[in-house]
Amino acid sequence: MLRKMKDEIELLSRHIEVAKAVADHEPIGIMKLAELLNLPSHRIRYSLHVLEQFGYIRASAEGALATSRTAELFEHLNGDLDDLIRLLSEMRRK
Repeated sequence: MLRKMKDEIELLSRHIEVAKAVADHEPIGIMKLAELLNLPSHRIRYSLHVLEQFGYIRASAEGALATSRTAELFEHLNGDLDDLIRLLSEMRRK
């Protein structure tokens, strides 16, 4: 069970990394993102798909573009991560 949670956190980390790269380098295509992040293009493609589903990026003819939701994501990211860390810390056996 915890291994699955760890895998999901690693996947979330990649999605956030891709969103940041899109925001910093927009418009940007899959191959350029793969090169920039040193990840296989199929992983970039999947992360872009997920980010697009949640409205954090949008596709254009020139490449992926960040949306206003991307700025909101990063504005609240540290606080949201702090909340998760707090919850996980509370789960520790005493």
